[in-house]
Amino acid sequence: MNTSQNDFEYTRAILAGADTGEYDAEASMDELEELAKTAGAKTVCRILQKRPAPDPASVIGGGKLTELAEAAKALDAELIIFDTELSAAQIRCIEDAADTRVIDRTTLILDIFAMRAVTNEGKLQVEAAQLKYRLSRLAGQGTSLSRLGGGIGTRGPGETKLETDRRHIRRRLEKLGRELDELEKRRSFARGRRKKDNVITAAIVGYTNAGKSTLLNALTDAGVLAENKLFATLDLTSRALELPDGRRVILTDTVGFIRRLPHHLVEAFRSTLEEAASADLILHVCDISDEQLADKLKTAEKLLGELGCGDIPTINVLNKCDKFFGGAPEDESTVKVSALTGEGLDRLKRLICEKLSDRMTDAVLLFPYDKAADAAALRNFGKVVSEEYSDSGIKIKAVMEKKYLGRFSDYLQKE
Repeated sequence: MNTSQNDFEYTRAILAGADTGEYDAEASMDELEELAKTAGAKTVCRILQKRPAPDPASVIGGGKLTELAEAAKALDAELIIFDTELSAAQIRCIEDAADTRVIDRTTLILDIFAMRAVTNEGKLQVEAAQLKYRLSRLAGQGTSLSRLGGGIGTRGPGETKLETDRRHIRRRLEKLGRELDELEKRRSFARGRRKKDNVITAAIVGYTNAGKSTLLNALTDAGVLAENKLFATLDLTSRALELPDGRRVILTDTVGFIRRLPHHLVEAFRSTLEEAASADLILHVCDISDEQLADKLKTAEKLLGELGCGDIPTINVLNKCDKFFGGAPEDESTVKVSALTGEGLDRLKRLICEKLSDRMTDAVLLFPYDKAADAAALRNFGKVVSEEYSDSGIKIKAVMEKKYLGRFSDYLQKE
């Protein structure tokens, strides 16, 4: 079921869910309330039912469903949001009982994604995710989708409206897939060019609403949207930062992490997260004032590991220190900052320099003329600072990643 931003304006919502012990249900409901607020809904009631497993018909069971229906009527609720994915049959069952519109957590997140997407790619990704989600639920949406189509050309056996909708969605998904594949090829080419030109990149990652966009703005005057709402950023934004040692690094803001983000939504926005996997450095931004900081750190670290970022140098940026007066140790990989006030940003820049210096090294290489092809290949792995031609060969001074030194060990010289 799709919704729009206008659907949520001044909407009185009830949050509902089942606590099966699989995860921290109260924390998840807190997050759902923040998501609802981001979408424009006002939470008037929360109903959480402890159960060994979700009820197949209504998630929360018959007794609690009756309580939910009574609360919806008493509180003039216009919307019920479940903190789990619902099947089409479950939505229909709950709507019939409560006489109130029902959506689930995934639909809510997709709605926020649709609100926030700005670039063409972001909009395509949102549409693809929405269509995939709708396709999986068509069969349970009632008799309205099983009628034969009407009009010229549809008489006779024909096909049901359900089949027509499925065919239309699949055709649209194929088209979206082709367009997204083309955009991914362009992005991969751009990443390859950056590597070839030895452009240093750093990805800003972290839990949603940790202050990633505010940090990017503070460091680079990027001017991107920064709000105290979940998923304020969905589209990639890259800006150049000049470091104290004169080097430039390209910072890229990425979509925020969230607990229990459905897998197909992670897939839909993998392109923004892939920037982290190809980065030279990761700035992991955390809200130091968040009581659930430890759990959110684990969520982010798990996702980074799944993306193959485990070996990339990382700086933990403990943001919002202007709101926090407790103790938090700093070390060679951790720094406290306030992106809002600017506190700690100079130390962060110095730490970035140190991390990148650990990765890069100066090298002097001498290539015999019959190995000119290897000298040319060096440009793919490092930045040439100077080049001299002499009787003994081609002498090149370069800055390159330490991991590539072994490829050219036969040509390395001492200064």
